[in-house]
Amino acid sequence: MYSNTPLQYLNDISAWVSCVQNSKQLPGLIVNTAARMMQARASSLLLVDEDGQTLKFEITTGPKKNEIKKHELKIGQGIAGHVAKTGEPLIVKDVSKDKRWYKTISDDIAFKTKSIACSPLKISEDIIGVLQIIDRKDGQPFDDNDLNVLNVFANVCSKAINNARKVEEANRKNRELTDQIAKMHKIVGKSPGVKKAVSDGLKVADTRASVLILGESGTGKELMARMIHDQSSRKDFPLVILNCGALTESLLEDELFGHEKGAFTGASNLKKGKFELADNSTLFLDEIGEMSLNMQTRLLRVLQEGVYYRVGGSQNIKVDVRVISATNKDIEKEVENKNFREDLYYRLNVVQIKIPSLIERRTDILLLGNYFLEQFKKEQSRPDLQFSQKTLNILKTYSWPGNIRELKNAVERSVIMCDGPLISPEDLPFAVNRKDPESFREHDLKNAVIQFKKQLVIKTLESVQGNRTHAAKVLKIQRTYLSRLITDLKIQGI
Repeated sequence: MYSNTPLQYLNDISAWVSCVQNSKQLPGLIVNTAARMMQARASSLLLVDEDGQTLKFEITTGPKKNEIKKHELKIGQGIAGHVAKTGEPLIVKDVSKDKRWYKTISDDIAFKTKSIACSPLKISEDIIGVLQIIDRKDGQPFDDNDLNVLNVFANVCSKAINNARKVEEANRKNRELTDQIAKMHKIVGKSPGVKKAVSDGLKVADTRASVLILGESGTGKELMARMIHDQSSRKDFPLVILNCGALTESLLEDELFGHEKGAFTGASNLKKGKFELADNSTLFLDEIGEMSLNMQTRLLRVLQEGVYYRVGGSQNIKVDVRVISATNKDIEKEVENKNFREDLYYRLNVVQIKIPSLIERRTDILLLGNYFLEQFKKEQSRPDLQFSQKTLNILKTYSWPGNIRELKNAVERSVIMCDGPLISPEDLPFAVNRKDPESFREHDLKNAVIQFKKQLVIKTLESVQGNRTHAAKVLKIQRTYLSRLITDLKIQGI
């Protein structure tokens, strides 16, 4: 009866069930395979519509395959509709003798039908469709053996459809998430400095060249690194990020290179370092200027040779990593003062990109402010919220020592704190902490200086989300001195 045995067909089917991940490709594969396997004149795949009440012909084979697609069945209507309603397979050897036969479609398309076999497509207990075959080519009616084979095939096809739908749903969510991340990490600005930085970033993106990004804290150096990575041939692998300024030398070594199990007390498991995690991808080293000379030497060796050892290890690990680094320091001065290795500087500085501070790109302030406002309006479900004109004037004239990071935090805070439809100056964090110059008349010079220091430190800490290392850099003071100021000025809760 079969040109191939059912088992041979099912073995072939298992190959494409595991690899076909597009639900639009599956129906054609299913009906064509069913027709060949069962030696049927025609076959159809009917899927339950979103309303759960209708069966639609997704795809058919046979001489009337185009005409039949304009038809549909209600659940319970006809042989296929009955199978969709009951969830039980059905074979009808002579449709003219079965009262469930819905001959309207057959008459309309002028296709004489004798025998039908139908099997439900199920995901768990839910009926998602029906697989139907019509008339064997040898003129014999379908029998119970045919129905058993069709049932096995239908079960395999149900799993294939379910898998494809899951993959497509995961891909859809991934696309949505990717789009959201892209919007969150979008470089916004029309000023000449920003345009040049973006242009340079795009030029170097799809190369192997190392990039050194320079700019003050909060200017968007990580955004530039992300843009370069996302436009490169390595974009299918995740960008790996490490802040070198937040770690001691031993921790930085462990983060970069990982360690072997038992390498030191507490090393209970093998740990892969950032270089290993970034193999075939991009490693972004932020605050590279904070790295010790000893670590600079180790980093240079990896960049030159492309191999390294884990802490406590003896086996060479070879990686293919593109390095993008960033610093807010005057790196050339650091090289001149022997605080940064000249050979490492030239290795990292193949292409240099300068990100301007917000004060250098004042024309972008309101553009950025409104961009962040749109983001936070959606998050807080306040679609009609706007900046008042006085607030816009303050945004334009404020010095923004924390750059874009401070502006973003200020807008987020203002959206949360605003009571009415307009964001007023009082909703801005620096407006709350700012004293009117007249109020200083009640203080002597010493107290006025103390109050000014306290307000400046509070404002700076808020702009960098409480990160004392970043705050010290913005204020251009030592971190230890900042900690002492916080204690002396009795600053709490930040």
